[in-house]
Amino acid sequence: MATLPEPDLQALIEARHHNPFGFLGLHPHGRGWVVRGIFPEARSVNVVDPVSGELLATTNLIGGDMLFEAEIAARMPYAFYVEWGDGFKETLRDPYQFCPQIGELDLYLIGEGQHWRLWEKLGAHLTEVDGVAGTHFAVWAPNAERVSVVGDFNRWDGRRHPMRLHPGNGVWEIFIPAVPEGAHYKFEIRSRNGEILVKTDPFAFFAQHGMQTASLVFNLRRFKWSDQKWMQERRIKEWHCEAMAIYEVHLGSWARVPEENNRPLSYRELGDRLIPYVKELGFTHIELMPVAEHPFDGSWGYQVTGYYAPTSRFGNPDEFREFVDRCHHAGIGVIIDWVPAHFPKDQHGLARFDGSALYEHFDPRQGEHRDWGTLIFNYGRNEVRNFLIANALFWLEEYHIDGLRVDAVASMLYLDYSRQPGEWIPNIYGGRENLEAIHFLKKFNEVCYDHHPGIVTIAEESTAWPMVSRPTYLGGLGFGFKWNMGWMNDCLRYFSREPIHRKYHQGDITFSLLYAFHEHFVLVLSHDEVVHGKRSLLDKMPGDLWQKFANLRLFYAFMWAHPGKKLLFMGGEFAQWAEWNHDASLDWHLNQYPQHAGVRQLVKDLNHLLLSEPALHELDDTHEGFEWIDFQDSESSVFSFLRKARNGRKILFVVNATPVPRSNYRIGVAESGFYNEILNTDAEIYGGSNLGNLGGRHSEPVEAHGRPFSIQVTLPPLAVVAFTRNPQDVTAV
Repeated sequence: MATLPEPDLQALIEARHHNPFGFLGLHPHGRGWVVRGIFPEARSVNVVDPVSGELLATTNLIGGDMLFEAEIAARMPYAFYVEWGDGFKETLRDPYQFCPQIGELDLYLIGEGQHWRLWEKLGAHLTEVDGVAGTHFAVWAPNAERVSVVGDFNRWDGRRHPMRLHPGNGVWEIFIPAVPEGAHYKFEIRSRNGEILVKTDPFAFFAQHGMQTASLVFNLRRFKWSDQKWMQERRIKEWHCEAMAIYEVHLGSWARVPEENNRPLSYRELGDRLIPYVKELGFTHIELMPVAEHPFDGSWGYQVTGYYAPTSRFGNPDEFREFVDRCHHAGIGVIIDWVPAHFPKDQHGLARFDGSALYEHFDPRQGEHRDWGTLIFNYGRNEVRNFLIANALFWLEEYHIDGLRVDAVASMLYLDYSRQPGEWIPNIYGGRENLEAIHFLKKFNEVCYDHHPGIVTIAEESTAWPMVSRPTYLGGLGFGFKWNMGWMNDCLRYFSREPIHRKYHQGDITFSLLYAFHEHFVLVLSHDEVVHGKRSLLDKMPGDLWQKFANLRLFYAFMWAHPGKKLLFMGGEFAQWAEWNHDASLDWHLNQYPQHAGVRQLVKDLNHLLLSEPALHELDDTHEGFEWIDFQDSESSVFSFLRKARNGRKILFVVNATPVPRSNYRIGVAESGFYNEILNTDAEIYGGSNLGNLGGRHSEPVEAHGRPFSIQVTLPPLAVVAFTRNPQDVTAV
């Protein structure tokens, strides 16, 4: 006869009990003890000694075909010896004999939304409790009626392992003995209305991708880092004053293995090939499009279902860590794209996680991006902000990531982003600003920079929102840098025009210098500019074949000369013809042709110049580092300017944006002497016509552009030339 009340008996049998630990396991009964366990479709269940296997008691079936019970005389260690209906036999330690593993302080911090090491408590963790090895599982699902762990260790049966609820904040947990690394699991959630949901673990460290969506138990404590020197030096970096040239990469399509069904490279293969390539070209950082787990390749990683798991497409988490470690040994920083703006509606993911709008807003006017078919995080909820900020810290700490480029910031800042009147809800003051998202972004930046000095956060923000990259104590959002989308749009528009028309649009070039120092900017030519029918950068350029290449070389040199850090999407460095295709490799064969190889050589030399010349990076964010010489010769589409270093060194850049060579073009300079030509994008090595200045030009005491001296230079067609004054010459001023 059952020793528990009928309502609890039925709730356990029907797998809807919210407090299974109150009745399963070992409990006092009369003058003795009773042991209960759930084993659906078991043929027999006995209570045995966990060490010797000695029989302690024989159970009785007291409910349905699953709930077994036995009385024992005293409290003692025990296990269950189970014979299943198919004849399989096994000895199992009882999860319901173990105490809670999440402490009161952890629960308090989770409720407050300030548990910055949240991934150490929620999710799946290999551990040992009371000398018993297994895995501890925990998940936040406050509106669930019941939560169970299901996996290949319990036949994916949600009746087997219902979890313990901490009712104060909706955290469920259970320690299951003998669950090993590599076990596949999910959470089965019964909502308040009886709906059964099967969800991947929001904190899973490793997960399947594509059609298979299980989470995998993984040990994050095994990997041994060897980048201590890099990490120590990173702490004192002032990236605003450092050279930064970023190579943006989509790991799945950088290179493929055609002889093996065109598969992408693994993390280790990328370490062997990508890192030396980036090092050779002189880039300081690799920016990876989102590496967090995502089911759909066509989202490019921007629709994340596994925020704490690097995608298993290319290997396991330790192999990704090895890739980062190797980058650091090569002197290359790693930035990842991070997506806190939205998440997909996939049934196994965060959407309606416990049957309610948990991570997202309930009202679609606040909680849905209709353009993208995704859901918006509810930044007003403590636990949601905690989930995201802890996730940022997780990547910075557990994977030694050097920077986070935050995707779609504009969509977070504005309540009416891509919405018509009536499709959005104003804030409490009647405005369009998303006050909760603003608070989240500020807190995110404060916490990240406080915990990890020397990292960078970068906002992809396309509007005129003020002070994006200014400290929060000054009223800014606190980002380290902001993508300069205005510069990108203006320059692409200018350089895509036929040169004969450029004289009417010189403002497209000069406008960016009106605001270049309002933010800490990254100049970007990203993946977004070479997809969806926009054509490749080379194909955007006007003119015949020679002019297309010359225009692109001109564009790159102007970009590297312009104040701001640099970002170039993969394939752009060798002038790929085709648009980017996430399902195919870059067109590496193009490097056999001199014009493509020439562009690649130019990018390499531009990076070398950026690294070696403080004038090109240390005053990127101040007027002191830039000076126009002449931007008024729109008729010739020629403009010239200086970049300056703190020590007084200057680099003179002259841009000829037409295919017309210009001889004896006079440029004013402040000092007499010989001016060495240090860059000429028309050089033969880059695929140009090799028209230039024979190494440099002597100044003349002829006033020009308000300066006492000048040099007469030859301007090659569609080219940039750069000069520095020979430091051995004595200034006449």
